[in-house]
Amino acid sequence: MTVRFPSSGEAGKAGEAGTRRSPLRPAAVGRALATGVTGLVLLLLILVVVRLPWMGDLGIHAATVQRLRHSPLAPGNPLVDANTPSPYYSPWTLVLGGVARVTGFDVFVVLRPAAVAGLALLVTGVWRYVRTLSAHPAAPALALLSLLLLWGTEPVLWSGFPGLHSLALTAAYPSTFTLGLAFHFWAWLTGALRRPAGWGVWLGLGVLWAVILLCHQFSGVVATTGAAATAVAVRPGRAVWPRLGAALLLGVAVLGAWPYYDFFALADAGGRLEAVHRVLYDHPVARYGLALLGVAALVPRWRRDHRDPLVLFCALGVLIVAAGRLTGHHSWARALPAALIPAQLAAALAVVEAGARRVRAVWAALLAGALLAGAWAQAGALGYVVPADALPGPVADKYRRPWPGYGWITRWVRYGDVVMAEGRIARQVPAYGPYTVAPGYPDFFLPDERRRTAATEAYFAEDTSAAERRRIEREYEVRWVLDRRGALADPALREVARGPRGEVLYAVR
Repeated sequence: MTVRFPSSGEAGKAGEAGTRRSPLRPAAVGRALATGVTGLVLLLLILVVVRLPWMGDLGIHAATVQRLRHSPLAPGNPLVDANTPSPYYSPWTLVLGGVARVTGFDVFVVLRPAAVAGLALLVTGVWRYVRTLSAHPAAPALALLSLLLLWGTEPVLWSGFPGLHSLALTAAYPSTFTLGLAFHFWAWLTGALRRPAGWGVWLGLGVLWAVILLCHQFSGVVATTGAAATAVAVRPGRAVWPRLGAALLLGVAVLGAWPYYDFFALADAGGRLEAVHRVLYDHPVARYGLALLGVAALVPRWRRDHRDPLVLFCALGVLIVAAGRLTGHHSWARALPAALIPAQLAAALAVVEAGARRVRAVWAALLAGALLAGAWAQAGALGYVVPADALPGPVADKYRRPWPGYGWITRWVRYGDVVMAEGRIARQVPAYGPYTVAPGYPDFFLPDERRRTAATEAYFAEDTSAAERRRIEREYEVRWVLDRRGALADPALREVARGPRGEVLYAVR
């Protein structure tokens, strides 16, 4: 056989042809850009975890880990000195309390790897679930960017709402861990519905569903909504229904057997939470308007398939939130992610799957503009990594300065002491081990919550008599008083220290 080698001229032409065929395609450039930007955003969140800015309910979750660290079997109320159950005692916080107990690490040290674990679960969960919707390589990165940035021009800082600024403050919360589990749950469920799965897989799904509901009830509602949409969309055969029923029964059994609180009693807790959540219905366009791009992306999906999982997911979420608005159950607004997440994912998928190249280019331009607007709206999160005084003025205006904390009182106040404190202070002090008289957040399982709240208000009132203050101190075994105004004139109180913001710590004589 004769082997013919190309001449130098032919080789040159072949090289030129190869060179002409090898330029980077726009799709590859876009994929690399999306992946790079997503990596930078995730790096920002990891750097935020190092600082672990304090705001909102961090003190409550830290207090929960404190109680489980000291008494894992009978922790009592995490905030006040009372032997009551609490929905904050979940499988996840039980693990964290065990880690703190075994290692001896400070609770705030434990919360940092907990935040990393929650973020890792969220990222990998989104990747896995999006893979069940699209095989395009850029889909997961675009989906993550949409979940983080496609909200509104006014940040929504609530647990279970995975916007960038919100996650910067709630990464260590059980809600982040739970939402990550939810994405994995949807991915596993989709696989089990599409392909034959054994009884073990289905029973595992039932246990996972229960764990999600126990760890964060509101995110559990979102997870259940997505699971229902998935089951309807896939249209499983008759052989699947017995397995699905067994998974549900096992999940309900796990919920009923959880020893730390009565999960099903939470159905009557809404009345104490409605006022707290009413604000989630305010300014919907400013807070969620950018997600309307995703709603537009759901329309062609619905036309192609009336049982599209994202369409059904969004529709169910909208129904829950609308029903809460109409009936006055404002706590149902915590199901808003069930309406927003599928819309955000649909917007991302439209860029890679919306028919002709020109159509996809239009969607890419629209999504890029919406993501830039969302990034600008949430740019205040940079303040948790960059010194606030180094931020440009417009960005600094979006920055929410975190709470300072009350670690300075631990020089005198010991674990288990009762501190009289009001307002936001009552949501922070228990993180260091003490109790407060009134909880810093509505507590359905605390029967005398209103009495404790009234006692706290009366104690700090200017016209309250010294005798009444002594009675309150005796009733709740108060050893310390933390006055945020620094002007509580009472000869029976001895000033011990002053905090960085003018608060005064008094010892009860």
